[in-house]
Amino acid sequence: MKKMICFLIINTHKSGLLFIDSFLFLQPNRYEMRKLKITELNRLSAEEFKSATKNKVIAVLDNVRSLHNVGSVFRTADAFCMEAVYLCGITATPPHNEIHKTALGAEESMHWHYFENTEDALLKLKSDGYTLIAIEQVEKSVMLTDFVPDSTQKYALVFGNEVKGVQQSVINLCDFCLEIPQYGTKHSLNVSVSAGIVIWEVTKRISKQ
Repeated sequence: MKKMICFLIINTHKSGLLFIDSFLFLQPNRYEMRKLKITELNRLSAEEFKSATKNKVIAVLDNVRSLHNVGSVFRTADAFCMEAVYLCGITATPPHNEIHKTALGAEESMHWHYFENTEDALLKLKSDGYTLIAIEQVEKSVMLTDFVPDSTQKYALVFGNEVKGVQQSVINLCDFCLEIPQYGTKHSLNVSVSAGIVIWEVTKRISKQ
C-alpha cells in the first residue's frame, strides 16, 4: 500500500488573483524497504551448497599474499556458486583465523586445492577442458565489457599477486587475458575487488544464457 501525498502551491498574480496548483505523488510505504533478517535470505546450508549445481568457473590464486584477500575470494566464490578455488604458491590455505575473518565460513563450504606451482594447476585445468583466463593488463587483452562467456564451456579465472600481478609464465599458459576497464588516475585494483567484479560479471552472463 502506497500513501498519496498532495501539495498545494499558492501563487499570487500581480493582478491580485490567487492561483492554486496541486501536485500528487506516491510515497513508498516505509515497510517495503525493511531490511531482511538473516533468516529470510534463503541461504543454503553448507551441505546443501556442496550438492547444489555450480557455475563451471574456478578461481585460481597465483601467489596471493594477503590472507584477507584469500578469504574474500572464498566468500565471493561461495556467493556465486563456483566450483572451486585453487590456491597456488605462497597463497595461504585453510584452516586459518585470518582467512576466516573475511571468508566467514566459505572456506568450509567451498571446494579447494593447493598447488605449489600455479603452472601445475593450469596444466591440470587445461587437461580437464577449462578455458584459462588471466585477469591482467597485457597487449591485446579482452576488455571485461566485451567478453561473452559460453555457458557450455568451463572457465578458470587466474588472479595474481597484489604487487606483481599474474606471473608472465602463467600468462603464457592462458588462452587469453581479461582486463577491467578503468578510467581514473589509478589503473589497478585490489585483487579481492578485481575478483568480485570479474566473478560477478562472468557468472551473471553465464546464468542469463
